[in-house]
Amino acid sequence: MQLTLLVGSVHGNARQIAQTLAFAAPEHGASAHVLDMQDLSIAVFDTPGLLVLCCSTTGSGDVPGNAQGLYQSLDADARFLGHVRFGLVALGDSSYGDTFYGGAKAFQNRLQDLGAQLVGEVCVLDALAADDPDTVALAWFATWAQQARGATKIANGV
Repeated sequence: MQLTLLVGSVHGNARQIAQTLAFAAPEHGASAHVLDMQDLSIAVFDTPGLLVLCCSTTGSGDVPGNAQGLYQSLDADARFLGHVRFGLVALGDSSYGDTFYGGAKAFQNRLQDLGAQLVGEVCVLDALAADDPDTVALAWFATWAQQARGATKIANGV
């Protein structure tokens, strides 16, 4: 299974999580590489394999600065993305209330509007939680990788 981890980050926390998941990917039968969302466009969703977006939130529930171009491309160059299967790791701070992990939610909503299919549950990492984010993300990834293999087989008609 080929996996691309797309990173939208303000302070590097999402990048750290993506690198942790990429390091663990071979244990789950996947080869993975990490791409910063900076300078990417909707064309990245033509990458073979599965995608995981690791995205933090900034401001009032906004996508990070390095992810703005990709997010805007989903509107400017909109097209059907029914072939895309993706996972989502959402980083945020629950003290922000309604805007908690808003950056990741924005990507999720827009991708699903374009026909992309979310695989499994969203991995939500709250900066206020006592749990180690790497540990939480790795546990999520173990389950997600199994679900992703199933989603890939269904999408390929196997």
